[in-house]
Amino acid sequence: MDQPRIALHGVEKTYGAHRALEAVDFHVAAGEFVALVGASGSGKTTLLKTINGLIAPDRGQVLIDGEPADALAPHMLRRRIGYVFQEVGLFPHLTVAENIAITPRLLGWDKARTAARVSELLDLVALPQDIGGRFPAALSGGQRQRVGVARALAAQPQIVLMDEPFGALDPLTRDALAEDYRTLHGRLGLSTVMVTHDMTEALLLADRIAVVAAGRLIAQGTPQALAVSADPRVAELLAAPRRQAERLAERLGARP
Repeated sequence: MDQPRIALHGVEKTYGAHRALEAVDFHVAAGEFVALVGASGSGKTTLLKTINGLIAPDRGQVLIDGEPADALAPHMLRRRIGYVFQEVGLFPHLTVAENIAITPRLLGWDKARTAARVSELLDLVALPQDIGGRFPAALSGGQRQRVGVARALAAQPQIVLMDEPFGALDPLTRDALAEDYRTLHGRLGLSTVMVTHDMTEALLLADRIAVVAAGRLIAQGTPQALAVSADPRVAELLAAPRRQAERLAERLGARP
């Protein structure tokens, strides 16, 4: 078996009396797209942030390409791992191009290489080149989120972490951007871990789904494998999109 791109062994995290993560074993292979799902407060985002060092586990080990994450210098860890989240977090006083260029500049890239990378990324996320000179406030929500994806990819990472990346977008924009990112994931050979509350989104996008409950990883598998899981907590998560699909079919079937 090839070495996992991401591997967590016995990872635990507590906040006072609250155990956010308990004995989590988790891995992501090169080129794999994994969705983390579960109820609010289950530990999904905490798990995600242990991967890139934003949260240090109390116990256990996080490995990136076989190397302990806590042994890597923070800037080298950030270079390997892109991070996209719902609020995007673009700096309002910087242009789009300047926002995308933040990590390359921190890594000491020269101006010509940085400018070429920014131009390449705007094409990659399907944004016109003239957007590079605008400020975030002048963009739509979908455009800002595309800039967030471009910024996460700026240093050519092999791993991308996504925390509810499409949750604040309208349904049409969300669907289009999700599909565009899935295409990018395959085209660039990325390893992606995405936190989402939307089970339908997880089923449509992910190669594998990991279910988190009360800080524990209770199930992992392909959408097809989870569909026949005997665990009632997994069945409950899958019931919602099934009910929605059934109601939609009934509604559309009732139309002339």
